Amino acid sequence: MKTVEKACAKLNLGLDTPFRHDDGEIEWEMLMTSIDLADYVEIITGKGNGISVHCNRVFLPQDQRNLAYQAALLLKKKFNIHQKVEINIKKNIPVAAGMGGGSSDAAAVIRGLNRLWDLHMSNQEMATFGLQLDSDVPYCVYSQTAMVTGKGDDIELMPKLPKMYFVVVKPKVSVSTPEILNKINYDKLNHVDIDGLANAVSTQDYDDIVSHMGNVLEPLSSKHHAEIRRIKEKFEKYGADNAQMSGTGPTVFGICKTESQAKHIFNSIRGFCSEVYIVRPV
Repeated sequence: MKTVEKACAKLNLGLDTPFRHDDGEIEWEMLMTSIDLADYVEIITGKGNGISVHCNRVFLPQDQRNLAYQAALLLKKKFNIHQKVEINIKKNIPVAAGMGGGSSDAAAVIRGLNRLWDLHMSNQEMATFGLQLDSDVPYCVYSQTAMVTGKGDDIELMPKLPKMYFVVVKPKVSVSTPEILNKINYDKLNHVDIDGLANAVSTQDYDDIVSHMGNVLEPLSSKHHAEIRRIKEKFEKYGADNAQMSGTGPTVFGICKTESQAKHIFNSIRGFCSEVYIVRPV
């Protein structure tokens, strides 16, 4: 049997962390949206008992290090299923970008195998299951605008965003997420008004959304990677309504109200960076 799942990239319109749990896990307060930049994950099941992963980006791990592989393995163990699983990933989302590409691929495998194997898991059950893999997987199960709290598994779906465009820039630098998270000093964080942002989304107020955006981790990542700050300055120079880093970076995105505004910024920035995209929320 075979199915194909669309695995959308995500952006953090708002990202904050109020505290760290006693077990070291981080408490999150995030408002995320998914965009029309996506991987496509083909899942084939059949006779046998192995798992294989193939990807058009040959430098990506295609074994147990891949979250899509891990998702299939955990499902096989949980439900005691003895079938071969072949996963073919057509990757369009930039790698190591802070856009949840690997997590979205894993969520796609969970959704696809849930259907192929008639597991009858609800979205909430799939999200809770996905938390074993990565804190972004629960959100990626839903892949629509949502408030994400707790350790990443408390998902509150939000209304569709008003009409807007994002210009997304992935610089050629790598950010270590564990390294950034370990550097958080909660006494010095400049917290984001996540509730204000959520209210702006609920009321479909574009200007209010723009004014309440924020990423509490941006100062940490940009301190170690100056390219993040330089790209943000270019967004400000070329007329984005606001710009910020997504996740722990290094991707930076600018928000625009009109397509013509987004195209102007896209054309101005793509001479500096090779990975630049115009996208819309899904």
